[in-house]
Amino acid sequence: MPILYVKSGCAFCAKVLQAAEELGVSLDVRNVADPGITEELIAHGGKRQMPYLIDEEHNVAMYESDDIVSYLHETFTPKQ
Repeated sequence: MPILYVKSGCAFCAKVLQAAEELGVSLDVRNVADPGITEELIAHGGKRQMPYLIDEEHNVAMYESDDIVSYLHETFTPKQ
């Protein structure tokens, strides 16, 4: 299951969460407001920027909400 690091009140994070919901993609959402999550985020991505997606199954890690939304659509939209 992809991991998404978010911050409460972040409009960019909300955009990614909405896209995932519309696509029916389950995410392990980790909020930097929770203890230890900021340190975990920095250990993975190197900086304190949200949203940040890690999809180990596809060997993908990325920042930027538009990039993440595009990735979710490309990867999780059922092929016709």
